[in-house]
Amino acid sequence: MFNPDLSPVLKDHLSRYSLVTATAKRAREISKEAEDRGEILIEKPVSLALDDFLEGRYEIVEPEEIRNL
Repeated sequence: MFNPDLSPVLKDHLSRYSLVTATAKRAREISKEAEDRGEILIEKPVSLALDDFLEGRYEIVEPEEIRNL
């Protein structure tokens, strides 16, 4: 089971909800890109999306008004 340390991604008061929403959105993009190329994914799109955030290839930008909820 894939269970990474999320503390680097959740720094600066980023909410878990924002992380889940961004990961789902990125996973859909990965899935669509693979489908368009006719590529079969070995890893799950959610795992690939979470890796993108953990390795810093993508950054989650959260509106200031919901950061401290």
